[in-house]
Amino acid sequence: MDTSQGSKVVLVTGASSGIGEACAELLTVRKHVVYGTSRRPPQTQSVGYRMLALDVTQEDSVRRAVAELLEREGRIDVVVNNAGHALAGALEDTSVEEAWRQLDTNVLGVLRVCKAVLPHMRERRSGLIINIGSLGGVVGLPFQGLYSASKFALEGLTESLRQEVEAFGIQASLVEPGDVRTRLTDNRVRAEGSRDGSAYREPFEKVLAIIEKEEREGVPAEAVARKVLEVMEAREPDVRYSVGKLSQRAAVVAKTLLPARTFEGLLMSMFGLKRR
Repeated sequence: MDTSQGSKVVLVTGASSGIGEACAELLTVRKHVVYGTSRRPPQTQSVGYRMLALDVTQEDSVRRAVAELLEREGRIDVVVNNAGHALAGALEDTSVEEAWRQLDTNVLGVLRVCKAVLPHMRERRSGLIINIGSLGGVVGLPFQGLYSASKFALEGLTESLRQEVEAFGIQASLVEPGDVRTRLTDNRVRAEGSRDGSAYREPFEKVLAIIEKEEREGVPAEAVARKVLEVMEAREPDVRYSVGKLSQRAAVVAKTLLPARTFEGLLMSMFGLKRR
């Protein structure tokens, strides 16, 4: 594929389904050179982009995939850090091991990819890193504490990264989706302690049912992909871009305008939770 005329070489992690797959497909249609990643990529492909084996929790795996891409294309212009998973359960019901797996994938996975690509981007004095966050990284959600924590961490990581790499001609931004229709809903991991015997079992099941209903009625993954393309095409990308239903995006604004306890009460009522 001709990489002149503004075409970019793009690495998209977690591209086997959902947002990552939608990004890889749209960017390929727009004539960018796209490499998607998956822990277990298919042996044969009919799509217009390549898939690489990459496990963001394994540093050697990340380095091998980045090295293979650089050997094939000679450069990486854009990275879309999308790989991740969701853990649900009350904080009290969540083991330290479960919490670690959530943070290892969603936060340290991004760090590993950034560390692998930044030396090359610094040498070229050019590059863009787009981290897929979440509106759940701006507003803490009940029974999604570790998932929200991972996405809150991504907010700070990206803000810091932007300041550190600007002098090298590198840019970084966040895309914050609200509810999106993807397989994440069906693949969500439940904390082992949330099963029978949990003091939180009833409210947890109620809240999770609401969350999953909203996700299944959320925006398509293609809406997030279009936002990623918008970031790529921006001359000076902003720190963050939200995408999703207007009501969910408005909640983020409401958090900054309303007294904290008032906003908290409204959020709890949305999930059927009552104050004492």
